[in-house]
Formats: sequence, C-alpha cells, structure tokens
Amino acid sequence: MKKIYIGTSWKMNKTLAEALLFCEQFRTFYPENLKPQIQPFVIPPFTCVREVSDYLLNNKINCLTGAQNMHFEDSGAFTGEISPIMVKDTGAKIVEIGHSERRANFGENDITINKKVKAALKHGLTPLVCIGDSHEEKSLGVSAETVIKQMKIALFEIDKQHANQVIIAYEPIWAIGENGIAATPEEAQYIHHQLRSALVELYGQQIANQMILLYGGSVNLENSTSLIAQPDIDGLFIGRSAWQATGFCNILSAINQQN
Repeated sequence: MKKIYIGTSWKMNKTLAEALLFCEQFRTFYPENLKPQIQPFVIPPFTCVREVSDYLLNNKINCLTGAQNMHFEDSGAFTGEISPIMVKDTGAKIVEIGHSERRANFGENDITINKKVKAALKHGLTPLVCIGDSHEEKSLGVSAETVIKQMKIALFEIDKQHANQVIIAYEPIWAIGENGIAATPEEAQYIHHQLRSALVELYGQQIANQMILLYGGSVNLENSTSLIAQPDIDGLFIGRSAWQATGFCNILSAINQQN
C-alpha cells in the first residue's frame, strides 16, 4: 500500500534541548494505532538531526528524520556545507532540497537541485524536492508550467529505477510563511494532477502512480483532512502548525481517522 507521508520542517528553529522536548512530547501524544500506511517525518536543524534520529529510533517511534539541505559533493573545500555522507551519518533518511527560501535567499537553482537529487540517491537518501509558483506566476496563469519545469529539471537523468524514490512537495510560495494563504483543496489537486500527468509522460503510469506528491503551504488541523482526501495528494508537508508536538499529533490523529 502506498505510504501517506505527513511531516514538518522546523527551519531555523529549536535548540537541541527544545528538539528533545518535542521528541518527549511527541512520544506522549503519538496517536494510538496509527495506521501503517501513514509515515510521519520531521526535519530538524542539522545541529539536532542525530539526537532526534537516535531518540525516535531508541524509543521505537515510527517517524523518519531528515536534513534541510546538503551539498552535492561528497567532501571538499565547501566551508559551512554538509555532504550527503554527513547527512546519512546522522541517521537521517530524507533530505529536503530546493525550498523556495533557499532559492530566493541563497541562490539555489534548478541545476544545483538536480545535482543534489542525484547525490542523495547515490547515497541511499530520499530526496524531498520542493517546487512552487509565485503569486505573480499564479496571477499570470502559468503555475502548472512553472512547477512542472522545476520538477522535470530536478528529475533530469533520473531513471525509472530510481524515480519512485524521489518525493515531490508542491509548496506554492504565496501559501507558505506566517502570512501565507493555503491553496484550496481544489487548487492543490489541480496542480498535483498536472504534476502526475507530467510524471506519466516521463516514466509511465505505473511509476507515476507510485511517486509521492506532497502538498505544503499553510497546512493546519482544519484543512489537513480535506487536502489529503484529494486523489493526487499523497501527503502533507506542514509548517508552524506542526512545530509543537501536540499540533503535529493532532493532525496525524485526524488523518488517521479519515484513512
């Protein structure tokens, strides 16, 4: 059965003590009888990834961990960067790639994102590739073309054997952040359907159906179940609504009751 991925990235938030407190509370409020097809994940700051990974593993909590970024080289003179080998060494299974904040603030582009996807796959990590359209692109009616282009470049030279190991997260730029407005379930489903159709062209129907498409952008307890009910939305990438363990567990519980 296809997994339903429900996760959150903490961005530049939480000290190690705060991260471990989250883990303790997450253990306390973790939904009973969470269905096996629901796969939670958390992406802490890199300073906390190892400790969070160890806590979840040692306490037998079904929750994957990830890193928020990495370099595409295994090692070298890249001051301040983190290699895929270092990410894997922390116990992380996922690496977030290409978030719009990194594209806007740190010069991340589609070509480097493709290099990072290849590097992640090379080392057995799951790339979680973020794609999104701006408010202007939405207003001009080119949202689908924009995100399909980003996705296709991210998947350039990724063969059928490895394609279904990549997770794609559609995060409209106009929907993320403190002042973001979530896409309606219908808006999100439309873009996800266009993405799925593009994947069919690239890899065929079977692999396209296996690939995980997440929606992210002002997801909360109130809209989570209506979003996840859409046929082409395979999971949710949640921001501040899941930064507290109780909030994250409430969303997991709501989705668990629906699926």
